[in-house]
Amino acid sequence: MADNSKIVDAARTSLKRIQDFGSTKLPRTERLGEDYNFNAAVEPADRLIGLFRQFPEQFLDDLPPTHLNNLKSAADSTFNYFEQILSFDPKASDAYGTRQTLITSLDNHYETVFNSISSLIAFGATRLRDFSAIEGQARAAVQAAKDEVGSFAADMRAQQEEARRILDDVRRIAAEQGVSQQSSYFKSEGESHETIAKDWRWQTIYLAAGLGVFAALSTFLHKWSVLSPTNNYEAIQLSLSKLLIFAVIGFLLVLSARNFLASKHNAIVNRHRYNALLTFNALVDAAGGEDRRDIVLTYAAACIFSPQDTGYAKSSEKTEIVPNIIQALPKLGSAGG
Repeated sequence: MADNSKIVDAARTSLKRIQDFGSTKLPRTERLGEDYNFNAAVEPADRLIGLFRQFPEQFLDDLPPTHLNNLKSAADSTFNYFEQILSFDPKASDAYGTRQTLITSLDNHYETVFNSISSLIAFGATRLRDFSAIEGQARAAVQAAKDEVGSFAADMRAQQEEARRILDDVRRIAAEQGVSQQSSYFKSEGESHETIAKDWRWQTIYLAAGLGVFAALSTFLHKWSVLSPTNNYEAIQLSLSKLLIFAVIGFLLVLSARNFLASKHNAIVNRHRYNALLTFNALVDAAGGEDRRDIVLTYAAACIFSPQDTGYAKSSEKTEIVPNIIQALPKLGSAGG
């Protein structure tokens, strides 16, 4: 055990000497000049030093003596090249050839050292590998991936909700535009009936005034010598003529009044339909569910498009909307439940 400890210490000394060596000492440019400096030896020296640094010093105790000796021998032989370069004398015989031989030998020495200690480097790298740390890193990577997927899914859900909201807004705006466009027909129709009603109102006023004037004048017709009756036959004829004129003017007055009332009625009905279409969206939004919306749509359509009193007939048939809506209240309750 004591001998093995000495071998370990010797190997550690040789290894540390190489690992701590600085290749910047080798060129000696100021002393050797441009022709004899060892700048070309820096790169192969760094490769060798890097190779030795790959073996962790703390695992020397785990190596058997044979491998310790191999590692020590490789380190010592490498350091011997460094010493030869550091002690190179440019004044010696064949100094230039010696310089070239040292550089070439140092460069070729890398393969020899690699073949000798590569298995030891692999052993040290295996010992350095912390499997628990790798497992922790793997778990952290998996968790990060899960978090990323969760965040992505949340973003997708948020975007889906936003897209659904935008689609609902587009549909609502399109519906409002469609309803507004359809309601304009009732508005224009109501305005047309309102204009016609004004014309019929003035016609009624004129006919009523004409009838009143004729009634006033008719009281004095018999005093005109031309129209004054001379016998009973002429008196009856004059009375029938006045009655016929009264009947015609009265009929025209009644007809004009009915047309005025009918046009006014149609103007009000179309105004009602126009207002109903404008408030339809508010009723649908207040209804809530699809079933409720269908019920509101059914009765709103019935109210808007069902036949209305024309204004001519006194006893027009009317659709009983209110009782039907009352009958639909249980459906609204069940749809809400």
